[in-house]
Amino acid sequence: MPNDPRDDIATIIADYRQGEVPRPTADHVDRWARQLGEANREHVLREMVHILGKAYVSKADVQGFLTQVVTSDKLAGDDPASFWKGVSFLRLQRAGNSQRDMLSLMDDVLHKAFGFKTAQCGADPQLYLYLDDGVFSGGRIKSDLKRWVEEHAPQKAEVAIVVMANHTGGSYYADTQIGETAKQAGKTINVTWWHSMRIEDRRAYTDTSDVLRPKAIPTEAEAYIADLDYPPVLRSGNHVGSLGLFSSADARDVIEQEFLKSGIAVRRRCPLLGPQMRPLGSTWLHTPGFGTMFVTYRNIANNAPLVLWAGNPWYPLFPRKTN
Repeated sequence: MPNDPRDDIATIIADYRQGEVPRPTADHVDRWARQLGEANREHVLREMVHILGKAYVSKADVQGFLTQVVTSDKLAGDDPASFWKGVSFLRLQRAGNSQRDMLSLMDDVLHKAFGFKTAQCGADPQLYLYLDDGVFSGGRIKSDLKRWVEEHAPQKAEVAIVVMANHTGGSYYADTQIGETAKQAGKTINVTWWHSMRIEDRRAYTDTSDVLRPKAIPTEAEAYIADLDYPPVLRSGNHVGSLGLFSSADARDVIEQEFLKSGIAVRRRCPLLGPQMRPLGSTWLHTPGFGTMFVTYRNIANNAPLVLWAGNPWYPLFPRKTN
C-alpha cells in the first residue's frame, strides 16, 4: 500500500522553521489541504510530494551545498584555504535574516574545512562574495549591490553571488542593474553567479519554465484576470520544466489550476494582502503571480503561491516569517 502523501509531505518539510513553529505533522498537512477543492485534493497532495522532494531545501541540503562551494576547484582553485582567506564576505542586507543565517552556516563549513571563519577572511580582498538563500525577482540583491557599488566598492572588483536557487529572470534583472550602476560610477565590477538550482522563470521561456505558469484560465479566475492591466502569457505544450519539478504534464496542470483558483479565494479571504500579492506569488508585474515552488528550511518567500503561506484566516502549509 502506498504511503499517505500527508505523511510524506510532513517528513520532507520536517525541519521547516525548526524551533520556531511546531514540527509539521500529517494532521497539519491535512488541515491545510482541506481548504483546497475537494475534486483535486488528493491529486494536489500526491504532486506536492514530488515537487517538495525537489524544491524543498533542508538545512542539511544547504550545508552540503556550501561544502561543495568551499571545495570547488572552479571557484577556489588548487589552494582553497588561501583562496578563501582572500574573500571578503559582504554583509549588506538591511531587512531579513537570510544572509546572516547563510553566513553563519558558511562559518561552520569554513571552520571545519580550514580552521577559520568568514570574519577572518578578506583582509586583502581578491574577491567579494554575496551569499543568500535565493534570488527571486532580483530586487533585494540589486538594491544591496547597487548601494555597495556606489558607496564602498573599489574601482575594480570581482564579485561572486552564491545562492541556493537562482531564478533566471531575477538574476538577469539584478545583473543588468548592477552593471549599469558600475558604469555610472566609473567602476569595473565583474559579477559571476553560483547556484545549486537554476529555476527558469523568464517570460520568453514560459513554455519550458520551472514555475507555475497556467495553460488556461479557469472560470473561477476569469474576473480576477480581467482586472489585470495586461493579459497573462499562458503556457503551451506539455513541458514539465528543466528541473523536473512536476511529475507529469497533467499533474502540473492540476497544481497550476488549483493554486490559481484557491489563491484568488485566499485574496478574498485575506483583505490585508497588498496588491502585489498575486494568487501565485508576489510580483509587481500584472500577472497571476511569480509562481516559485522553492522553499527553504528557514522560511518561504512571498513569491510562492498564496495557498502555501498566507495566514489568518487561511491556514498555511508553511507559516511565513516576514522581514
